[in-house]
Amino acid sequence: MASGVTGCTSISYYAQSLEGHVQIMAARENVAKLIHDPSTPEALRAKLTSAGTIRRFATNELALPENNSYRSYVDIGRDAVTWAVFAAPQFSLTPRTWCFPVFGCVPYRGYFARKSATESAIELHRQGLDVYVTGVTAYSTLGWSSDPLLSTMLRQDDTYLASLVFHELAHQRIYMDDDSAFNEAFAVAVETTGVRKWLRASGDHARLRRYEADRKRRADFLGLVSKTRDELRQVYESSGSSERMAAAKAAAIDKLRIRYRQMRDKRWAGYRGYDAWFDAPINNAKLAATAVYGEQVPAFLRLFDLCSSDYPRFYASVRRIADMHKPSRAEALKAVATCD
Repeated sequence: MASGVTGCTSISYYAQSLEGHVQIMAARENVAKLIHDPSTPEALRAKLTSAGTIRRFATNELALPENNSYRSYVDIGRDAVTWAVFAAPQFSLTPRTWCFPVFGCVPYRGYFARKSATESAIELHRQGLDVYVTGVTAYSTLGWSSDPLLSTMLRQDDTYLASLVFHELAHQRIYMDDDSAFNEAFAVAVETTGVRKWLRASGDHARLRRYEADRKRRADFLGLVSKTRDELRQVYESSGSSERMAAAKAAAIDKLRIRYRQMRDKRWAGYRGYDAWFDAPINNAKLAATAVYGEQVPAFLRLFDLCSSDYPRFYASVRRIADMHKPSRAEALKAVATCD
């Protein structure tokens, strides 16, 4: 492990990552045994049974990896499995990146303890950076180990569980070092199309309508954030003083909150599911983190349609784009006109 440590990443960071992951792996319990164990609570049994159905669907219908991931379970006893720390300069939307031996460079650092994440955030803030910390409910080892179902993944309904399983397995299908925007958008596209197919197959039209409404609100939300990022980019590219840029930055973020409230109260008919995001502090790190997970999703969904919703063809097409040099990928994805 030490041989892969870079100058900007300490051995203590790798130690906490390894220790946290090993503790989870050591606590795994076989899902099939838990389902048949009479001492397993009925609510957990039902969730694990649904998870088994979702896992089979992922392989049989979405052509996602057939392996031992999500065939075991761990109750981690907390609200998040890890906490991700994002950072960006005061007047830039380009997130700081950290590089790791296996996963390449990513725009965050993950911690298995909230205290460690908070301490890291404080230190980054002392360096003059905007910082954003968020809890994570699942993570992928990209097939290096058999990822378990976590208690954090079972907190919401089966649609949420399916979205997590499909998303994380998609990372095992295709993952490119040093390109988080590409990786996450691809996984979101697999997650989105997979959940739609799963809900249609289950015949649950009411839940499908709710899911589509959620996706529409998500697209509206990302549109708001994208507009503000464009406005801030113009501010940061100007030749104004630090004081003027700080004032313009604050004004743009205030305008974002106003636009959100107007959209929430009118277009969304009072739906308040994003209130917590807007009520909390907003800065460059938070806006950058949001862009990582959403900016390229429409292009991947368009490619999926070009591939006639055929997952193997879609994956093959994505792989061809992924094999290009990183600077060419985003433009190639936008410009693609055929699946093949």
